[in-house]
Amino acid sequence: MVAAAVVLGLIAILLAWPVPTLLPGAKWAYRRPTLGLLVWQFVALVGGTSMIGSLVLLGAATFANDLQDAANGMARFVTHNELPEGSSVWSLLALSGALFLAAHLLMNLLVTVLYAERERTRHAQLVTLLSEPMSDRPGTRLIDTPAPVAYCLPGALTSITVLSAGLIELLDDEELRAVIEHERAHLRLRHDIILILFTAWKVSLPWLPTARNASREVALLLEMHADDQALAHVSRGSLARAITIVSEGGSLPQRSELSSAMPESTPKELRARLLRLA
Repeated sequence: MVAAAVVLGLIAILLAWPVPTLLPGAKWAYRRPTLGLLVWQFVALVGGTSMIGSLVLLGAATFANDLQDAANGMARFVTHNELPEGSSVWSLLALSGALFLAAHLLMNLLVTVLYAERERTRHAQLVTLLSEPMSDRPGTRLIDTPAPVAYCLPGALTSITVLSAGLIELLDDEELRAVIEHERAHLRLRHDIILILFTAWKVSLPWLPTARNASREVALLLEMHADDQALAHVSRGSLARAITIVSEGGSLPQRSELSSAMPESTPKELRARLLRLA
């Protein structure tokens, strides 16, 4: 069991530092955002379970020869307050560390979910007060502002897509469809759930490169994933122009303008999205 604990510990270390520092900006992930998202989820899930599993096996190694003996010994401790024969202070520290880490991750996940739902509900109430429903687009509300605005508010039962009058004025029909299909993809694929999970991971372990890099990179991959879904309905040029207008707050690029000609001041995330569309 000590050997298994060491192996899991090494896996946890690899997934906590070297691997997540190599993943951000990977061209293969940008070409295939679905695969990139799966890899990030694998890193987070396996990394977390490896950390906990390593501590459990290390703590149980002093009084058990296999997992069944370890489970029986821990069950006796919980139910009868009876320490397994051969256990030591170190084994108790390791098991307590595993229990604390698991509880810490679950508690932060719960708090993050509750906070996100509270903010979403509050935001939805404000949108309802400040906007009007669009009769020709069910589930979509229009805000009377000249700024180009487009986003979605996912919910367990109902979801809202928010557009602005300024955006509709700036975009042509295909560009507007590109924006709507992009937001619908976020709602249909429940990208918000993935983002909440990685936000909770970042809040739980902010000192880990996995947590720091994953939240930002996963958010970008989710945007690319939604872009790919929109491409099933519109052209690359229309989608790229719509993305630029929304991101740059109303800047009107020429339809023939290539993303490679973007100024250096263009945000990194926007540049990455436009380059793959080029």
